[in-house]
Amino acid sequence: MVGRVKRRAQAGERGTYRRHVLYIPGYDPFPPRRYRELYRSEGAEQATISGYELTLKPRKGETYGWQVQAHMDGRDIEAEVEVLVWSDLVKGSMGRGILGTYVLLARTAWVYIASGALFRLVRLRKGPMIAALYPAVLLVLQLLVALMAAAFTVWLAPWAGIDLALGAGIAWVVLKGFQRLDRRLYVYYLMHDFAFTALDGGAYPAVLEERLAVFRRRVREALASDVKEVLVVGHSSGVHIGVSVLADLIREGLPAGPSLSFLSLGQAVPMASFLPGAQRLRADLRFLSEREDVTWVDVTAPSDGCSFALCDPVAVSGVATGAQRWPLVISASFSQTLSPERWRALKRRFFRLHFQYMCAFDRPGDYDYFQITAGPISLRKRFRHRNPSASRITRPYSPYRDAA
Repeated sequence: MVGRVKRRAQAGERGTYRRHVLYIPGYDPFPPRRYRELYRSEGAEQATISGYELTLKPRKGETYGWQVQAHMDGRDIEAEVEVLVWSDLVKGSMGRGILGTYVLLARTAWVYIASGALFRLVRLRKGPMIAALYPAVLLVLQLLVALMAAAFTVWLAPWAGIDLALGAGIAWVVLKGFQRLDRRLYVYYLMHDFAFTALDGGAYPAVLEERLAVFRRRVREALASDVKEVLVVGHSSGVHIGVSVLADLIREGLPAGPSLSFLSLGQAVPMASFLPGAQRLRADLRFLSEREDVTWVDVTAPSDGCSFALCDPVAVSGVATGAQRWPLVISASFSQTLSPERWRALKRRFFRLHFQYMCAFDRPGDYDYFQITAGPISLRKRFRHRNPSASRITRPYSPYRDAA
């Protein structure tokens, strides 16, 4: 009898491995289908490079996502990928227009400078702070160009009776022209991103707290399904959202069932956790870092100028304790996992590099997004023998370390 049970268990291990993936995007106003197309195209390329099979098909249900069928390491895998959407909140926060954006610029700059967070962030990593200063500098330069155009027009033709009102109109036309170029410049987009984080001094706005409750419910429902692993993936600003969702979920009590994993990619946690109002986030970071019932792997790359690469988000936020277990901080090492030809083509495309974690690598190492999300090994087993990056930063830099 024992032998028959053992054989059935072994046969179950050889059967189809099932996973539910819940993806939390960063601050992104675009519809979630862009992530399906990214997964489809990049997954097909990675499958060709790495020699496995991976296909997508539509997913049924009220929430947006897709199903993945794969065959890796001699085993069939079924993964249900669900996007936890908050792009509507992003769009709502971006609808302030030109004048509203300049008001946000002044308010955001004041929050980061007056709190002392800006100077600590610069000391921590210069790359993401250059990305943060980029929209502020460009907006100021655009305003100067607009004012110079208005002044020049008034000076050039005083005989035409051009007055201050018309000069203001010229300035407005110039600023409107810059705004229309933002699909290439990303100035307004980045400015609204940082302003959304700083709006309440690092605290989550009420509308976002409501959405976190929805996300938490979706993760709990996934944990009640017949899968081996529930994997939450957070990218960019979606990382600290994922931290709070999982911390609240675990505080409520986890049901018995599949393993729970968290993969954070390209995180910018210090942009929020270093602010005075982020007590809730700092508490969530500390809580999640000490839990045995979750696996947390944090992946960044020094070449990604939009992330705080190799910064332990718990430690640098000043809330690490002697009981800290997570995250395992590792590098995607773009310069090594991409061929010289591919690296030369991408290394100056800064915003594209910020999404490389979810794309194909033509010289993949132990990090492969598609094997993690659609492979037959859980996140914990895959990285259980992996040491953290020797270059990771664990020194506390945050000027505020109180936790709610």
